[in-house]
Amino acid sequence: MTLITAATARLVDIEVEKVRTDAMQSFLKQETIVVTIETADGLTGRGYSYTIGTGGRATLSMLNEHLLAVLVGEDSRLVEHLWRRLYDSTRATSVGVITALALAAVDTALWDIRAQRAAQPLWMIAGGNRRDVPLYDTEGGWLHVSVDELVEEARASASRGWKGVKIKVGKPSIAEDASRIAAVRDAVGPNIEIMVDANQSMTSAEAVRRAHAFEPFDLSWFEEPLPADDVTGHVRLAQSTSIPIAVGESMYSLGHFREYLERGAAGIVQVDVARIGGITPWLKVAHLAEAFNVQVSPHFLMELHVSLAAAIPNGRFVEHIPQLRAVTDSEIRIEDGHALAPMTPGLGIDWNLDALDDRTVA
Repeated sequence: MTLITAATARLVDIEVEKVRTDAMQSFLKQETIVVTIETADGLTGRGYSYTIGTGGRATLSMLNEHLLAVLVGEDSRLVEHLWRRLYDSTRATSVGVITALALAAVDTALWDIRAQRAAQPLWMIAGGNRRDVPLYDTEGGWLHVSVDELVEEARASASRGWKGVKIKVGKPSIAEDASRIAAVRDAVGPNIEIMVDANQSMTSAEAVRRAHAFEPFDLSWFEEPLPADDVTGHVRLAQSTSIPIAVGESMYSLGHFREYLERGAAGIVQVDVARIGGITPWLKVAHLAEAFNVQVSPHFLMELHVSLAAAIPNGRFVEHIPQLRAVTDSEIRIEDGHALAPMTPGLGIDWNLDALDDRTVA
């Protein structure tokens, strides 16, 4: 039988591995919402989503008080039906962050079961385009890092064969941002991709100024220059610069992505599986981007996004920010500058259940 017999959730705090800062905030811990679903035929699926310091308990409450009870007795194979049913039951709070995070934890658990039942890894059952995806590093490019450290980290990434590095921008002056980018470009040469990320910190006018200053450095993209709800500002910026504009990590609905793509405001789509509400809507966004001839480079969650980026024909990059090593028994494989999607049936995340227990806070 494929019926769901139990569905539980918990909140797990995972420490950051190193100090992470950007123009808007510091990443102090990952509040990780883990959902476990069991079926009558003996399968167990684990899914998760996250926040970076606030909202974890609110998401857990949404699951425990409203969503998980709906799942028991339902057919675990009906992933689309269950996503829609849960979404429709939260109309008062959707489109919204807490609803999306709660849905994502459930949906990824259901996809874990779906792939296990099919005896296939996620990247195959979700599309099966290719197993390996180019990797770029963010971990060496945080805003507080000195120029010397930026250069050292970028050279280390290049020496490993990684295909790109990302630098956080949003220093008080354009000159400081530009000098940091210039130092990295001089260090790694023309064949390494460089991306910059402003984390929604700029006004429309300031983003245009900075993009103009950044253009000589041949950047792969300018990420989240403006608040995510400023579609018009992104349209103007995209029209004013040759640098592709990357958006998506702070967008929570398919319709939001559609508006950006229709208006030419997104040169790179960075849809995040936790923030869009799970694998089910993530794939819809990815295929929507494909229809507009736009590539997808998902935000964060490399342990899960490697499989999704491998599933689709327009997957461009996987972002290297390790965050699950404290609660897993293995890491993603990296070969020749590419992340390899796991071959294990299911999500392919090798959870350490004892470590999860030790870090459970609710």
